[in-house]
Amino acid sequence: MASPTNAELARIMGELAQLTKLEDGSPQSFRVRAYEKAVQALRDLTEPAVTMSAAELTAVSGIGKSIAAKLREYVDTGSLAKLDELREKFPPAFVELTRIPGLGPKTLALLRSELGVENLADLRSAVEQQRLRDVRGLGAKTEENVARAIERLGLHGKERRTPVGVALAVASEIAAGLRDVPGVERVQHCGSLRRFRDTVADVDIVVAATDAAPVMERFVGLSLAAEVAAHGETKSVIHTRDGLQVDLRVVTPGEFGAAVLYFTGSKQHNIELRQRALQRGWTLNEYALSDAETGEVIAAVDEEDVYRALDLAFVPPSLREGRGEIDLAARDELPRLITGEDLRGDLHVHTTLSGDGRSPLEAMVAAAASRGLEYIAFTEHGEDLAVNGVSRAGMRARRKELRTLQERYPDLRLLYGCELNIGPDGTLDYDLDFRLEFDWCVASVHSYFDLEPARQTARLVAAMQDPAVGAIGHLSGRKIGRRPGIEFDADMVLAAAEHTGTAIEVNGAIDRLDATEEVLRLTRDTGVRLTISTDSHHVDEYRRAEWGVRHAQRAWVTPDRVVNALPAADFLAWASAKRP
Repeated sequence: MASPTNAELARIMGELAQLTKLEDGSPQSFRVRAYEKAVQALRDLTEPAVTMSAAELTAVSGIGKSIAAKLREYVDTGSLAKLDELREKFPPAFVELTRIPGLGPKTLALLRSELGVENLADLRSAVEQQRLRDVRGLGAKTEENVARAIERLGLHGKERRTPVGVALAVASEIAAGLRDVPGVERVQHCGSLRRFRDTVADVDIVVAATDAAPVMERFVGLSLAAEVAAHGETKSVIHTRDGLQVDLRVVTPGEFGAAVLYFTGSKQHNIELRQRALQRGWTLNEYALSDAETGEVIAAVDEEDVYRALDLAFVPPSLREGRGEIDLAARDELPRLITGEDLRGDLHVHTTLSGDGRSPLEAMVAAAASRGLEYIAFTEHGEDLAVNGVSRAGMRARRKELRTLQERYPDLRLLYGCELNIGPDGTLDYDLDFRLEFDWCVASVHSYFDLEPARQTARLVAAMQDPAVGAIGHLSGRKIGRRPGIEFDADMVLAAAEHTGTAIEVNGAIDRLDATEEVLRLTRDTGVRLTISTDSHHVDEYRRAEWGVRHAQRAWVTPDRVVNALPAADFLAWASAKRP
């Protein structure tokens, strides 16, 4: 069995934190916060934790003596007694209930003890029978909200979909665990995850190897494999503890391109490719594009070869949904999609001045400069955000810091900004004169998620009418798989955005990817401009730009529609046009 990676250890600590919330009855207990700090420390750690002694681990900021001992226990034995105990006490079906907004650890403990709720089916039954309202401290309103959340999160059907961020972490950990197996040449996750849909039903992984047997043995032995559902010569299936199914297929290096193309899909895209092959007297399957009569392989090693043989331009995975991309590829008229290289600025960034930021200003500036950005807006939370908001004095002190740092970074324009909070009636932090002192403002919804659609629409429109607001951040406020976004009239909101010259943000946080793909598609034939921002709170989160770009690509977003793809001078001219 391979030694655990830092990512695996971070996952184990994350699961320990999640289950400890249930045991302690609080998401803010000392133990929970300690485990969460350890997760971040392991993600930031540059050397392999498995090579470090308990004493060396304790010296790492965010890892205490007790956690260091637990890490060594897991590394040395392959298991963790405390985690095994909590897993038995809180099985996956019960843990799944934590995804439902309003059901915190204490409420779940009540539902378990008083109503015998152990899983989603039990909860749905209790809601349908109106039993929640009789539990002390709950009531009819809570029951109503829970029913609505179950519906809006898609938890009412049999199929369980996993957020893209969770699935991507699983796929990355598995890929890392397979790449060093002897004979492995290439590894690629496929399916809807590669197409970057925001939720997935399962994960498909294709491996090119000269010998499949050791790959299969490694796969079914991974710590992620809570259950081995199938173990074959070239295909195996595991289920993670959360119930996510992962299918592994091993092909020869010469078949890799055809296999990856086939298993990436989508179904409609593959149908159209096969039809095109049939028109030429060929067959296309997971092994090769071949001559139907002679069996001669025409293309198989790389996806690009298959598209080229079919007289098609290469179709990026994000576009393979059967939405006309094949016809456009045949005419070589696919749009030139936005890429990470197009982004010249980042317009939504936090530091430790925001209470939830984890990297200081200077570190964030240095990291932005190393990325080659031309401009960056530091948008600390406005004063109305409980706990994390910044006072007027704090903001003005930040402006002085930025002016001092600007001298040291002449090639990076540092923008004094703010993330304003949109109140239930559309009001914003500070007064207008103070807001206009900022170089750039993004305004976001952080509360009142359950207002009726008409009120949500009105508050968004009101915020866009403010001359200081350059963009609306994470438009729906969703957390994928955990919190439904607010409901609003998208046509009215986008019309207001176009009329007021306010951009709509594509937030690159993997658990947000917001505005949603559906809303971004509605902007295609309008004058609405977009930003692709990272909403970074730590230097490592600048990598979110890649996720924001991939999300935007699914909606066929081109560089000309993204304001932070503009050179600094052009962006500043665009941003100032709205201001008095």
